[in-house]
Parts: sequence; structure tokens; C-alpha cells
Amino acid sequence: MNDRAKSVETSRPDSVQSIELKLLVQLFDNAPDVAFFVKDALGKYLAVNDSLVNRHGLSTKQEAIGKCPCDICPGEFGRVPTEQDTRVLETGLPLVDHLEMQWHKPNQPVWCLTTKLPILDPTGHVQGLIGFSRDVRLQVESHEIPEELANSLDYFESHLQELDSPSALAKRSNITLQRLTRLTKRLFGLTPGQLITKIRIAAASRMLMDSQTPIADVAIACGYYDQSAFTRTFRSATGVTPSEFRKHSQAVLEC
Repeated sequence: MNDRAKSVETSRPDSVQSIELKLLVQLFDNAPDVAFFVKDALGKYLAVNDSLVNRHGLSTKQEAIGKCPCDICPGEFGRVPTEQDTRVLETGLPLVDHLEMQWHKPNQPVWCLTTKLPILDPTGHVQGLIGFSRDVRLQVESHEIPEELANSLDYFESHLQELDSPSALAKRSNITLQRLTRLTKRLFGLTPGQLITKIRIAAASRMLMDSQTPIADVAIACGYYDQSAFTRTFRSATGVTPSEFRKHSQAVLEC
């Protein structure tokens, strides 16, 4: 077992575990920007919080219990978290701060940082997983962002082809890469690389939803050198290809 894999102790009596699980759910019920969950060895929900229920447009927590993500979230957007669960359950390796786009209720795309940790028994066997998905929708006042960084972000919004690395963002902001890393973590909850991905993919998703611009042209406009690289990055972030995203988004808008 990889020594980086985190575990939740499961050797205590079931009654104690049940009480602790209820307390965890109650705790995360007070975190509206965090979807919390515990799943069994088959990837089925054992416990969820209110935010997860709301995110999927469910009426009660019980509607999620005993189901996999693909059972409560339609299409590709349910397949992706289900496949993530399978990898964690099969390998015992955690997924930590994975930046991805998810759907809320289910017609509003939101950015999230997802963490999933395996639950191990005393012998090291995976018995399930525990995790959360935190919405990246922090409200940052403009005066909190250093002026040069704010100007750089504004510039790159319309010059995405030049936003190719954290170093480029740091250089234009006239700060060190180390300070940029501290600032983006404090202000946005993201690493510089995650912030760049979010900016570029968010721009691409808007173009895909609002226009019929060819996907190859969207890729170039958002700073990708070819459609294949764009598709790989877009799918990693959203779980679907650009064409699947456009089809889903337009179907939602027509509803």
C-alpha cells in the first residue's frame, strides 16, 4: 500500500463509528460550499451532507444513499466521479485537490476542488472512501488583489494565448513565482497552474455555450496549440469532451 494513502480507522465498534459519521455529516451540513460524502467498497453513498443533496437537485439525503454518482447525475457528469471512485477503491491512492467542473442542479457549471481518501481496515484493505468537493466560488474584493496581479489577470482574460505558464503570470505581475503561489492560494484557493487552467477552460466553456465557433478555433482562442491538447485538458477538467459539453449545455438551455 502506498504510504501516501490516508485512512480512516475502522476497527472501533459500529455504534461508535455510526455516532462519529453522524457528527461528520452534521459538521459538513454547516458548510454550504462543500459537498461531503462517505461511500462503501462499491462506491455507493453511505452518508452525504445537505450541500451534495442541493447540488444534485435532490429532495432528501435518502435519495442518494445506496446509489453511485452515475445514478444521481446524468450522462458523462455522473460517469467521471464514478470512475474516480473506482480508481481510489482499486488502488488505495488518494485524489487530492483535483480541480474539475461539476454541474449544480444540474444546469449550472461550477468549479470544484475534489479530494477523496480511501478508508482502510486494520489489515490495509480498502473498505470505502471519504471525501468532499469544495466549490471554488470565493468572493474576493478587488482591493484585496495586488494591483499588478489584477492588471495581469485582466490582460490575460483577452490574451489567453500568452497565458501559458505560472512564470508568465508572475513575470507580468512583477512578482516572484513563490509570492504568486502564496497569493493565488490565499485569494482563490488555487495553485497558479490551477488558476490558469480555470481561466482558460472557463473562457472555452463560455464560447462553447454561447456560439457555434468551431472547436479548433475555440482551442486556439483559449491558448491551446492544437485541438487534441485542448480536448485532453478540457476533458480532464470537465469530464467531457468540448463537443459533449456543447451538446449538453445547449440541451439544458433549450429546456
